[in-house]
Amino acid sequence: MPLARKLGPREVETPFLILAVWVLGGVIALCGAFVFAELGTVVPRAGGQYAFFREAFHPLIGFLHGWSLMLVIQSGATGAVAVACAEYLVELVGWPAELVKPIAIALLLALVVLHSTGIKPGAVLINVVTIGKTLAIAALVIGAFLVSGRSGLSFEPLVPARLHGAGLVSAVLAGLVPTMFVYGGWQNANFVVEEVRDPERNLPRAILFGVAIVIAVYVTANVAYVHVLSAPELAATGTPAAALATHVLGPRGADALSVLVIVSTFGFLNLALMTAPRVYYAMARDGLFFETVARVSPRSHVPIAAIATQGILASVFALSKTYARLVSYAVFADWVFFSLAGIALLVFRRTRPDAPRPYRAPLSPVLPLVFALSGFGIVANMFVSDPANALIVSAIIALGVPVYFVWRWWTARRAAP
Repeated sequence: MPLARKLGPREVETPFLILAVWVLGGVIALCGAFVFAELGTVVPRAGGQYAFFREAFHPLIGFLHGWSLMLVIQSGATGAVAVACAEYLVELVGWPAELVKPIAIALLLALVVLHSTGIKPGAVLINVVTIGKTLAIAALVIGAFLVSGRSGLSFEPLVPARLHGAGLVSAVLAGLVPTMFVYGGWQNANFVVEEVRDPERNLPRAILFGVAIVIAVYVTANVAYVHVLSAPELAATGTPAAALATHVLGPRGADALSVLVIVSTFGFLNLALMTAPRVYYAMARDGLFFETVARVSPRSHVPIAAIATQGILASVFALSKTYARLVSYAVFADWVFFSLAGIALLVFRRTRPDAPRPYRAPLSPVLPLVFALSGFGIVANMFVSDPANALIVSAIIALGVPVYFVWRWWTARRAAP
């Protein structure tokens, strides 16, 4: 996920809690990686969670995931990140602010064209961006410890005096919202599983290796933030990475950080335009979306209409709302379905005990239950910490129920002789 400006567990105020939230988020993310690694081998179908829920529960649940992905999770987050990328680019180059939204939309449409040529160019770009971003963050973290003479890493007090009992639990769960947005992404490989070579072997490796790298990068980055900035400064700034870069690199630090954020956010956009459209393709193939979206180009062997659908929807979101609100919407809806993924794994263990499992998640049923319960906790707490957004997204998800039945009726009517 991108190195966005307003992400991080600012709901907690001490170094211990800040780092604890990142470590806890990493543990949850690793549980999710194990869950999705096995699910991808049990149901190796395009669409990821859509296919899992269709097989484990009911086609309605699969549809609701695709519906939420299209209207909230992927489109909203992608539009917001496109705007963030354009904002950094405009600020770095010195262009007028009026160009932010046109540039954001241009980036999205350019990626639509790129991914319409085949899956390989996007996959190569992902590898280049990931390696470059990881090396840059690692250099920044190392530099933070080399140039800083003092350290803000103090574990006294462990927690703020105002937080205790239920309040502490709620603060930690609220801090997990932006943290899990940053850690997210383990599900994306499952979307394109039908286009992965030897998926039973390569999919689990890609998911687990990728999540391990992300956890290492962001935990060490936050250790560096607290070390250089201290907890109060970190809580007060909306741009911790920029502040750290300035400490390490001097006046040019902000420019260097801007380049890193542009690369990071562009990498997220590239991944989003490559993976999520496969969900819409799978839905259309099952008769739950427009037939055109299920068509695969005979030349590039990719669903061009599905890719264009994602690009257009993200562009619409880029013209409206705010970054923080779209992230909140996306995390809420995402974790509703992440939680169900943990339950789906338990269902498949019972209903498909003899299914080929080249990879099995360890510590079952504990690990998938931990993942599912963590997700339900994040979702339930958002009704307390951010009730308006939680209710809005719940209403959007619920609206998908009548849409599903209307679509099934319409599809059946068209198919009737």
